[in-house]
Amino acid sequence: MAPRLSVVVPIYNVERYLRECLDSIAAQTFTDFECVLVDDGATDNSAAIAEEYVAADPRFRLVRQQNQGLGAARNTGWRHLADGTEYLAFVDSDDTLAPEAYQLMISTLDRTGSDFAACNADRFNSLGHRPSGAHAKPFRRTLLKTHVTEVPALVTDRTAWNKVYRRSFFDGSGLLYPEGILYEDAPVSIPLHYLAQSVDVLSEVLYNWREREPDDPSITQGRTNPRGLVDRVRSMELVREWLSARPEPKFAENLRSYDHNCLVEEIPMFFWWVPDGDKAYRALYQEHVSRLLHEIGVERIAALRTPLRVKYQLTLGDRMDEFVALQRLARVYRRRRQQLRRALPARK
Repeated sequence: MAPRLSVVVPIYNVERYLRECLDSIAAQTFTDFECVLVDDGATDNSAAIAEEYVAADPRFRLVRQQNQGLGAARNTGWRHLADGTEYLAFVDSDDTLAPEAYQLMISTLDRTGSDFAACNADRFNSLGHRPSGAHAKPFRRTLLKTHVTEVPALVTDRTAWNKVYRRSFFDGSGLLYPEGILYEDAPVSIPLHYLAQSVDVLSEVLYNWREREPDDPSITQGRTNPRGLVDRVRSMELVREWLSARPEPKFAENLRSYDHNCLVEEIPMFFWWVPDGDKAYRALYQEHVSRLLHEIGVERIAALRTPLRVKYQLTLGDRMDEFVALQRLARVYRRRRQQLRRALPARK
């Protein structure tokens, strides 16, 4: 008989972290699973480490391919699942899971019949753990058989790995991860939120999302990496294209809701990074964000609060020197406000 759960783990040059990740999967209290490890052309010892787990535990098996990126590796893992598994999960190979993660999510899905369960997550590194800003708001409390239209904050739940999907639901969606871009999670995770009949949201922190150490050679250019900016905008466009193509009338409102989130939450993340970028980075920001704003509809900007409206108008007008000056003032204001808050006496 097929195991109930399939777990896909793409692997590329993570020898520093891989054992910790695979140990956390092997230690799951839910034991009826297969783990498909996808060697995405790793050039370090990652594949050799994966082979050790395959030799020691029959639940693990290894698939190899030339390097194609995270989205393609996830898709390869999905294509190599055992026939008949009931549930599907993805894990990034530098992260870890709480021992009870899959037991709790699958027992919840068995009880509710929802299309997938999603859990809260922490960020962590060698210094410790802290709440994930991307998950704190939508996962403040447990909500069973809910939906993104009932909990709009779930539109920020873009990650692939904090979920267990009912496999029939995932397979039937027709969605696969985009290949050749960064930020490949959202074009699958967000549409699946909208497609689901119901979703189980668990406030328990069951997934640990690693922040790479400063000396990790895989860290390059950080937030002012031009490719990161271009691909993140493209990721938003892919979600919009999927929503726009849906024939059901309700998806027009879903698109409007998603666009609002892009305008007030996702695009403004770029604002803080633009002053640190060089002229080429700023030019890319202006080009790609302006294109996205025109796709959303520049008339939507008029309804935003003044600070956002001004920054978008400066962006559209290619007035980047003024944009940078304004954003530097915003930084000073934010730092000063944080200092004042820390100086205030604690409330009793």
